[in-house]
Amino acid sequence: MSNRIDTVAARAKLKPRRAPYWQRISMGCHVGFRRLSTSSIGSWLLQSYDPATQSQRRESIGSLAEFPGHRQFDEAKRLAESKFAHLASGGSAEIVTVRAVCERYVESKNNAKQVKHGQELNARFTRHVFSSKIAELALEKLTHHHVAQWRNELTMKPVIRSIHSKERLETVRSPSTINRDMTALRAALNFAHDERLVAANNAWRTALKPIKNADRRRTDYLDKDDRRRLIASAAPDISLFLRGLALLPLRPGALANLKTEDYDPKLKVLTIGRDKHGGGRQIRLPANTAKFVDSLTSSGRLANGKGSAAIFRRADGSAWNKDAWKKPIKQAAKISRLNDSVTAYTLRHSVITDLIVEARLDLLTVAQLSGTSIIMIEKHYGHLRLDHAAKALDSLTMIDMETDNAKV
Repeated sequence: MSNRIDTVAARAKLKPRRAPYWQRISMGCHVGFRRLSTSSIGSWLLQSYDPATQSQRRESIGSLAEFPGHRQFDEAKRLAESKFAHLASGGSAEIVTVRAVCERYVESKNNAKQVKHGQELNARFTRHVFSSKIAELALEKLTHHHVAQWRNELTMKPVIRSIHSKERLETVRSPSTINRDMTALRAALNFAHDERLVAANNAWRTALKPIKNADRRRTDYLDKDDRRRLIASAAPDISLFLRGLALLPLRPGALANLKTEDYDPKLKVLTIGRDKHGGGRQIRLPANTAKFVDSLTSSGRLANGKGSAAIFRRADGSAWNKDAWKKPIKQAAKISRLNDSVTAYTLRHSVITDLIVEARLDLLTVAQLSGTSIIMIEKHYGHLRLDHAAKALDSLTMIDMETDNAKV
C-alpha cells in the first residue's frame, strides 16, 4: 500500500494536500488523514458508503492530538468501527455534542412534565458541564480519558456556600455531592445511548461510577427536649419553621414550598407537591398538628378562601429557602448549646427515627410519609429495626432460662 496512514513514519512521508489519504477498514468503510502543510499536525476523517442514498458519508473527527502519534490511527479505527456498526444497526448519523445531549435530556424531562427535575438538572449542567471543555466534544469523540478528566476537575472544584448576603465560604466537595453531580451527566449520556445517538457507553460506563458509601448514615439526633430547646431559642419566624419540621417528616425544602392552597382545613389533609422522589402525596394531620397548621394558613388565605402564600413565611413575608434558614438555625443551636452540626435536616432525621423507634411504624409507611424510597429508609434507618429484633431475640433467651430453671 503506497499511501499508508497507520504509522507515524508513514504519515510523515505523505505530501501535504487538500485531498485526504484513505485507508480501508472494511468493505465501504475507510479512515482518512489529511495534512495541508508540512507544519500542520493533520486531521482525521471517516468515510462510509450509504446504500440507501448510494452516496459516501464523510465525517471529520479532528486531530486526535490528545493521543500520542503512534496511537492516533488505532483510535481513528476504533471510532470508525464503532460508528459504522452504529449506523448499520439503525443508529443516528447525527453529530451531537455533550452540551446538546444535556440540553435534550432537560427538554425530555420538561416534556414529561418533570419541570422541577429539569430545572435542577439544567442548574447542575450549567455549573459543572457547560463551563467545561467536555461540553463541546462530539459524543463520538468522547473517551474514557475525557470523562475521567472531567470527574477529576469536578472533585477538585470547591463548593461555595452562602453564609449571608455578603460572605461566601468555600468547602471541600463531599463524596455525596460529587455523586449527585456525576449522576446528572451520567443520566444524560445514558439517555443519548438509549436514543441511539452514540454507539457505545464505554467512555463513561466506568469513569462515572459513583463513589461507594458516599451517603453516610446520619448520626445527629435530637430528642424531644433538645428540639423544644432549639425551637424556643430561635427567632419567631424560624421557630415556626422548626416547629413544622419537628411535627412532620418532610424535607426542609418541601416544607418551605407548601402553600396555603395545599392544605384542606376541613379534611385536615396536607398535600405535598412533587418532592425529591416520585410525585405528590397527601398526609392526614393529627389534631394538634392540624391546629398548628390552621393557625398559619388562616392569615394567608385570600378573600375567596383560596391562597398561594407560603404557609411558613419569613418575617418579611417571603418563603424560606436553604440559604435563608441556615444561619438562624445555627444561631438557635448555639444559644440552646446543641452541637454545631445541627441543621434543618437534623430535625427530619430525628422525626423519622422517632416514627420507627417510638411509634414503631413499618418502614413502608415511614417511607411514604417522608417522601423517600423504602430502600433509602432501610439503608439509613434499618439498623434501628435490627435493634428491635435483637431485643426480641433476647426475650426468647429469658424464656429458655425459665425452662431450664423449671427442670432444676
